[in-house]
Amino acid sequence: MGNSIRVVQLGLGYIGLAVHEILKERPAFEIVGLVDTDPAKAGDLPGYRISAGVGEALAETSAQVAVVTTTSRMESITPQVLDLVSRGLSVVSTCEELVYPWDSHPQQAAKIDAAARESGVAVLSTGVNPGFLMDFLPVVISRVARRVDSVLVERYQDAAPRREAFQRKIGAGLTVEQFQARVAGGNFGHAGLTASIQLLAAGLGWRLDKTAESIEPVIADRALKTDYLAIEPGQVAGVYQVGTGTMGDRDVIRLVFRAAVGEPKSYDRIHLEGDPPLESIFNGGVAGDVATGAITVNAIPLVLRLPPGLRTMADLWPAF
Repeated sequence: MGNSIRVVQLGLGYIGLAVHEILKERPAFEIVGLVDTDPAKAGDLPGYRISAGVGEALAETSAQVAVVTTTSRMESITPQVLDLVSRGLSVVSTCEELVYPWDSHPQQAAKIDAAARESGVAVLSTGVNPGFLMDFLPVVISRVARRVDSVLVERYQDAAPRREAFQRKIGAGLTVEQFQARVAGGNFGHAGLTASIQLLAAGLGWRLDKTAESIEPVIADRALKTDYLAIEPGQVAGVYQVGTGTMGDRDVIRLVFRAAVGEPKSYDRIHLEGDPPLESIFNGGVAGDVATGAITVNAIPLVLRLPPGLRTMADLWPAF
């Protein structure tokens, strides 16, 4: 296909399939391999062969970039990325914790960075949140401010029309006790809030003294029903998470994520306090799954132009 960028995809869940559909629409890309641990996924993609591993997918072909939509966590994605860069592939990922891992996972970040530099390729993780809405976009908006004193980003979503996996991810339908047990077990709720705080701080040139996160259930005050769940009053309708970044004794970054079945209004709001104060509101909210697929595909040509190593969206700040 001429000068098309040759792409291998890893992970064919909901986001992976969204990426796949966009890739197929764009003549700038050629899908040369698909990898997923579930062979049944082949039924979702007629005309494509799904391999169990990267070696099998690339046995008779080659790729320039791997798109990885397999996991949200650094622990899981690190060995996958190390394998890919050892094969000379640049990587674009949607792993939330990989968006800015230098503070929260420094050892794994350093290992990926060193391996990518050695192989002469770049690794970049992106998405709508983290990767754009709560971090990259506020920095872009800040470029028309004389001074920024603090940043507030609010993301409120009615989860009722969202896919089942998202509703269960935010705890909808659980009892409060089950929700608390899931929180105690870790890896629950929206991943990447701290990564957004750290990425945003880097873009603003702020050195934070500490970051913090809290997570609470949103309790249903009436019976709620979706295509997948029936929620009784007193059960969990969703999640309310707050992340803060502090300098001295002042919270300079506050990120609020609230997603619940029956949430009255969906919107995304960015407010920068400073000179002058600036505000941007997306009524109805940014369509998360579509936006994640789009920004992932649009990042593919960029990762090929980035210097080798583990890169972040901070490397793409507008050069004002």
